[in-house]
Amino acid sequence: HGVMVDVWWGLVERNPRDYDFSAYYTLAQKARDHGLKMQCVISFHRCGGNVGDTCNYTLPRWVFNQQHLGIFYKDKHGHEDSEYLSLGVDHKPFWNGRSAVRMYEDFMAAFASTMREFIPSTIDEVQIGMGPAGELRYPSYQLDRWHFPGVGEFQCYDRWMLDSLRKHAQETGHYAWTGPPSDAGDYNSFPYQTDFFRNGYKTEYGKYFLEWYSDKLIQHGSDVLDAAKRAFRGFDIEVAAKVAGIHWWFLSESHAAELTAGYYNTREHQGYMKIAEMYAQKDVIFDFTCFEMRDNEQPGWAKCGPYEMVGQTLWTAKTVGVAYAAENALPRYDQTAYDTMKDNANRTIRIKALTYLRLNPELTDNWDNWNRFTQFVSDMRNM
Repeated sequence: HGVMVDVWWGLVERNPRDYDFSAYYTLAQKARDHGLKMQCVISFHRCGGNVGDTCNYTLPRWVFNQQHLGIFYKDKHGHEDSEYLSLGVDHKPFWNGRSAVRMYEDFMAAFASTMREFIPSTIDEVQIGMGPAGELRYPSYQLDRWHFPGVGEFQCYDRWMLDSLRKHAQETGHYAWTGPPSDAGDYNSFPYQTDFFRNGYKTEYGKYFLEWYSDKLIQHGSDVLDAAKRAFRGFDIEVAAKVAGIHWWFLSESHAAELTAGYYNTREHQGYMKIAEMYAQKDVIFDFTCFEMRDNEQPGWAKCGPYEMVGQTLWTAKTVGVAYAAENALPRYDQTAYDTMKDNANRTIRIKALTYLRLNPELTDNWDNWNRFTQFVSDMRNM
């Protein structure tokens, strides 16, 4: 059908409101000449430091001029993560009167205007990045501080997030609940090693905090998607947004790694319904990952449940009535991965699309890998 490409904010807008989409324009011309479609991922995050990253592109350098104002997510140790702007500055006019959301909207509008001759004949979908790795989540498991299968850390210690939590406590009458939990361990803790993920998350305070933390993320997603809808108004193009497949500890009671990432999903609380409902309300495709994974491929002691997690999100999409797209989390070229993706594609609902990662020499230059891939593509098209 076509190819996916990241449209990097840090490469295109090297100076404020000065956009250079020329490389993408050339790529779109080549895709059109070969009869291919393009899925453009509008990437407002940094490339480098995540699984599969083979290059390093920061956010635009001029964005860092306001770093002293607390524009990045911060953990309890005071470490700032510069992969993506904190949602706390979504509506702060720190960049010559522009807020983060306004900068995102300006960028998307410039892309739409520049690439209009290819929409939708060649560019038929944009996926809107809304967090680290382009996913709607907090940077809870930064690879320079975290290793699998740690629970990660809550990312709400920048001044704007803490201020929001304090105001929320005052508005709801919970005057003593002005801060994040102090007993949630660190990046590499296991759930049973922390008081919060053993019991605290089930207390009234735990529920209060997790609701606030996840609702802030969902509101961020809503605001960015509203900006995308304004930017692409009048264009016949599909809009999608990705949710991360954080499968470790999914089979435990607390689902700790999902909680620190912003997904209030536990054995007792459905965490993806609100996201799916928000996507459905805005006519946005729900894109999910780890579509190729099976439980028996993961360490059992880490309570991994990628197959069950995919099942939960498929059921959620069916219940809400939102279109569902998928992708594999890691590069895989084996028949088991292909069979798992084919099984998932019609498991609960028929998915709208699947993006396969990744086009590289290991796929194209290996005869066996290429043959398995082409057969997989044929099987998916004939479903």
